[in-house]
Amino acid sequence: MNSIDGRTYCFKRCAVRVSQIELKKFRRFSDLKIQGIPQSAKLVVLAGPNGSGKSSLFDSLLLQYRMDAGLGWSQDAKYYDRSDEAEAALKQRIKVATHCGGKLTRGSVYMRTAYRNDPEFTTRSLTQQDNVLDTLHLNRLIDPDATVSKNYQRLASQAMEDVFVKEDSGTTIGDFRDKLIGQIREPLMRLFPDLIFVGVGNPLAEGSFQFDKGVSKGIDYKNLSGGEKAAFDLILDFVVKRTSYPDAIYCIDEPEAHMNTRLQAALLYELVNLLPGDSQLWVASHSIGMMRKARELYYADPASVVFIDFGGKDFDQPVVLNPSKPTRSFWASVLNVALDDLAVLVAPSEVVICEGNPRGTVAGKNAEHDAQIYKKIFGDDFPDTTFISAGNSKEVQSDFVGLATVLPNIASGIKISRLIDLDDHAPDDVADFKSKGINVLSSRHLECYLYDDEVLSELCSWAGHPELAPDLIAIKEKAIEKVVANGFPADDLKKAAGNIYVEAKKLLSLKQVGNDAPAFARQTLANLIKPGMGVYERLKQDVFGR
Repeated sequence: MNSIDGRTYCFKRCAVRVSQIELKKFRRFSDLKIQGIPQSAKLVVLAGPNGSGKSSLFDSLLLQYRMDAGLGWSQDAKYYDRSDEAEAALKQRIKVATHCGGKLTRGSVYMRTAYRNDPEFTTRSLTQQDNVLDTLHLNRLIDPDATVSKNYQRLASQAMEDVFVKEDSGTTIGDFRDKLIGQIREPLMRLFPDLIFVGVGNPLAEGSFQFDKGVSKGIDYKNLSGGEKAAFDLILDFVVKRTSYPDAIYCIDEPEAHMNTRLQAALLYELVNLLPGDSQLWVASHSIGMMRKARELYYADPASVVFIDFGGKDFDQPVVLNPSKPTRSFWASVLNVALDDLAVLVAPSEVVICEGNPRGTVAGKNAEHDAQIYKKIFGDDFPDTTFISAGNSKEVQSDFVGLATVLPNIASGIKISRLIDLDDHAPDDVADFKSKGINVLSSRHLECYLYDDEVLSELCSWAGHPELAPDLIAIKEKAIEKVVANGFPADDLKKAAGNIYVEAKKLLSLKQVGNDAPAFARQTLANLIKPGMGVYERLKQDVFGR
């Protein structure tokens, strides 16, 4: 709120977000200009191989911040690539512009280097902690950046102050504990459902962060895995410091360290959600998981995510970089950087791109439903074939995800085919699809094969009741009658699957065969379709054309 001419006005503060960066004769770059970053960009992803200059760009942001905010700089002129350059000249070679204009003020840049390892710690005393903005210890992106033990001191000290000075007298211990650690515990549990952050222990006697994991209670931070420590470190640091950086440019170099691909994607999502106010997150990464999640966020809101591609550039020459769209060629470059020759070693001889929600979408436990079923049915006879769900029928037809284009460029010799459900496609449409190399099931969808009479009979035999096969087939027919009565085609077994599943469990006294119809299809029915069965041969012909 501001008072002007005796009147009170409310002004929205301009978000401190980068619009342009210019670097001349600085570290990796001879003459670099990054432009066109919109103010709406909440996430900026620097993509490119090792040594392409991503960390050097962060060095320029950190140095500009330290000089603008009066924090001093390392004076390591050799590190910045010109041993004879004074600070004034260095300032002239770095220009970081924000959409607000002006200098980078204290608290406007948050930086984490790639050297964040803090394997273990304990503490036996508490000391008063200085203001976060007065304790910036980083000068360069090669500096060690272990913060877990420091954040322990800060969190434990803050807890002591809150208990004795700030907290309301009516607050219970449980409420206070939830308030203290809840902001850290919740995102951590989304990453590791069996890992529960329970507190700071006793800071005066071998104090350390403590966790529950499965049946183990109160385990110390040092007992966590490398990936758990890495994720906890980043989440902890965000939560502890975001009140000091409420509107800042957050930069993390290689946030994916020590983590698997799926965890990398989930962590990026949590970090974006933890950003305070109108802050902007920059990550330098060549992680498939992080790139995949960033692309997912881009498609949800294109204006909020920017990709800057450092790959394939000659930075000894003047280079201008604009935001890149996550096109097929961009994605191919990302995968080449991440996999390189490893792709050839582990690549299948054939990839079948089929329908079904891809991993990382809202599908959750049903992600890659169709692909999982095909893998179970054909895994033994076609061990060098893998199936990938890539979306609905139209997305598979158009190769929306780009897999058919990208995969052969990563590992030569891969045969790519696409497979869609018959649905209501007319014969001429089917012939057209096949002329384009897209195979089409001869039945409406995969459930027609899974709930084939032959499979249901095999289910009865597997359950020890072969004599009940006619009864189960009759149940199927009644379920189809209900589907038809509701206006759907008689071959829409997907609509009938739920009723068949429920009645089959009752009839055969089935237990632990899947918690719902989709799980039942994946975990039980798919395992019953074997070579030699008519339904197997029919499905094999549809999928492979042989």
